[in-house]
Amino acid sequence: MFSHIREDIASVFDRDPAARTTWEVITCYPGFHALVIHRIANTCWRSGLRWLGRFLSHIGRFLTGIEIHPGATIGRRFFIDHGMGVVIGETAEIGDDCTLYHGVTLGGTSWNKGKRHPTLAKGVVIGAGAKVLGPITVGEGARVGSNAVVVKDVPPGATAVGIPARIILGEQDRNREEKAAKLGFSAYAVTRDDDPVSKAIEGLLDHSMDIDKRLEAIVHAIEELKGSQEETATAWARPKAVNDK
Repeated sequence: MFSHIREDIASVFDRDPAARTTWEVITCYPGFHALVIHRIANTCWRSGLRWLGRFLSHIGRFLTGIEIHPGATIGRRFFIDHGMGVVIGETAEIGDDCTLYHGVTLGGTSWNKGKRHPTLAKGVVIGAGAKVLGPITVGEGARVGSNAVVVKDVPPGATAVGIPARIILGEQDRNREEKAAKLGFSAYAVTRDDDPVSKAIEGLLDHSMDIDKRLEAIVHAIEELKGSQEETATAWARPKAVNDK
């Protein structure tokens, strides 16, 4: 228990540059408070003291604004930054070294008993306001963008963005998203894989990136040509100056 607490405090310093002292983390970080209360509540839950576990969870929610069901399984060095509005369901499983920001929901999509909440593998980061719903798996080292709504598995190392979330894996996908952001919108926040409008937007973005590359090549060629002309003019001017003397 105490070794976990020491690791939890260390993880705050690793992932939050605003943390200054251990005393500050212990007294002023609601994510840390919620995690300590959950570990106690989870122990009660697994020992058969279900009401006590739920009651401790309720107290933690009241004190921190973070709701973690006592049945949820949480690994080591878990960090909740800010934390207000975070909801973690009963059958959620969170691996080691995961990070959640405020407003994140690890929720269910079914009223049936059994596994109905997400599983986060090691090192997952979920941005503010994101919703990860259902008995899906977010692979190791994956990222979920802010306000994304994830309802399908996310492969290891991938990034999920948009509503509903789309998986960004390749370099071309990343370039499209960067280009869309420069234009003031997210190409993956409003479209689906099989939507013809989505395909059209992707084609326009690819064409726009191709034009940008061509323009950069033209500008580079013009600059080189301008530099060579200046060198030629300088070379012609030097002999003339000698003859004048």
